[in-house]
Amino acid sequence: MEIKTLNKKSSKTNEKLANKLAGLEKLFLELCKREIREDIITAINQNIDAINSFSGTEKELLKYLRKVQPKILQLIEKELKLVPKNYYRQKWLAIGLSVFGISFGVAFGAAYGNMAFIGIGLPIGMAMGIAIGTSMDKKAFEAGNQLDVELGY
Repeated sequence: MEIKTLNKKSSKTNEKLANKLAGLEKLFLELCKREIREDIITAINQNIDAINSFSGTEKELLKYLRKVQPKILQLIEKELKLVPKNYYRQKWLAIGLSVFGISFGVAFGAAYGNMAFIGIGLPIGMAMGIAIGTSMDKKAFEAGNQLDVELGY
């Protein structure tokens, strides 16, 4: 079984939609190069069929693509352990900001008795998150589990 192609044409007026469609097309082409189980291909093809049969406006299609793309990526990551470039870096940037950054900020604010220092923790958390994510991306690349495509999330 083969992964289907997107029939939606890139929009000349909506650059975000064109970029999203091009990114998804690159992802599907990259997945075609890999050995993938039939059940995963079926699930991906169902999402492609839903995108191809979408009949709303460009704005609604972009909103729908923003909802479908993470589902496809989550399926690929969970079942096949395949991720696009910088996947973990972007994921851990947010985790680092929220978990480490706010925690360190509160600790600094409490230590100095002034909660204005909460902002000091955010860049620390961001740096920690980027470092963890980059190391995970490097491990995925070395294991051959990284797809040669970078997607905007």
